[in-house]
Amino acid sequence: MFIKPFNKPFGKPERKKIKKDPSKKKIFKKRPCRFCNDKVKSLDFIEYLRFQKFLTERGKIVPSRISGNCAKHQRQLSKAIHKARIMALLPFVAE
Repeated sequence: MFIKPFNKPFGKPERKKIKKDPSKKKIFKKRPCRFCNDKVKSLDFIEYLRFQKFLTERGKIVPSRISGNCAKHQRQLSKAIHKARIMALLPFVAE
């Protein structure tokens, strides 16, 4: 016959709750958009050499939170990259 001990709780053991200090929050500043700083009105697919910084080594488009582009220029950048890929100026997939 098996007798269960009364002093131990059943299930998972409780963990100590650690309170986080609200004054130690990390605050990230968004990078300024390169195209806004250069006062670029629109991006054209013919200037495909400018887009090399915004592509990974595998050929993927870098997201705006990493590149620092604003939403307007990120949309223009992605459209220009897609057009440059169709015109065979940029590869779809880098090997």
